[in-house]
Amino acid sequence: MNNKENHTKNRRIQKAFVYLFLIFGSLLSLFPFYWMFTMATRTNREINSFPPPFTPGADLVNNFKNVLANMDFFGSMANSLFVSTSITVGVLFLCSLAGYAFAKLEFKGKKTLFSVILITMMIPPQLGLIPQYYIMTQLEWINTFQAVIVPGLINAFGIFWMRQYIQDAVPDELIEAAKMDGCSTFRIYWNIVAPTVLPAFATLGIIVFMQAWNDFLWPLTVLREPSMHTLQVALRTLNDARQMDYGMIMSGTFWATVPLIVIFLMFNKLFIQSLSEGAVKS
Repeated sequence: MNNKENHTKNRRIQKAFVYLFLIFGSLLSLFPFYWMFTMATRTNREINSFPPPFTPGADLVNNFKNVLANMDFFGSMANSLFVSTSITVGVLFLCSLAGYAFAKLEFKGKKTLFSVILITMMIPPQLGLIPQYYIMTQLEWINTFQAVIVPGLINAFGIFWMRQYIQDAVPDELIEAAKMDGCSTFRIYWNIVAPTVLPAFATLGIIVFMQAWNDFLWPLTVLREPSMHTLQVALRTLNDARQMDYGMIMSGTFWATVPLIVIFLMFNKLFIQSLSEGAVKS
């Protein structure tokens, strides 16, 4: 009985340490966001004081007004929402189609083609900047949204992620039964595969949306008109002043981060479900 009680006590102590570690890690990861919010509520003089303030101030509204006076914040946010949403929808549809093909269909060169796709994941995207820009120039897409959207409509990680998830989540017997009932390949994908892998859609959607939302280099390269700038490119204009207003910059950055938090909270349940399902699969 004593051994059992000691074992139970040790388990509780171990669990307590795990929870303490997770709480500490969560606070540590949230601190940069809290610090950004704190700086967004302070004036330059307060930010440059020593020691710096660790509690929110009263200048959040004034700093955001300065942001609106120096850039078209809401117009740029609308551009980012359009570009990020378009890229995310395209990636989810095209990568899930490719993932389904690699997971459940048989065709010549399947393994070789999938290996080539995996190899492209090791190539830095910066290496494709000049060739992509040349292609956009030839297509006369410079300074258009399709120059930002089309190159991002499919990526190697999305194909790999959907292929792995579909391979485990969709039974072969279910697909064979659908084929016997006369379902076409696309109908099997649309009516059987897509509803089954919704958690995978949520996870990939969050990742792709965040990447598209935070992308700076490529939109800066192909979007020249200020009215077409995405939010990350437009925020750069806040640094052009002779004397940088850190409160204003942090205010713009803080509000630019809010949509990402909203997106994550909306799909948080499916995101965790996909990760937990992937952890218990053999």
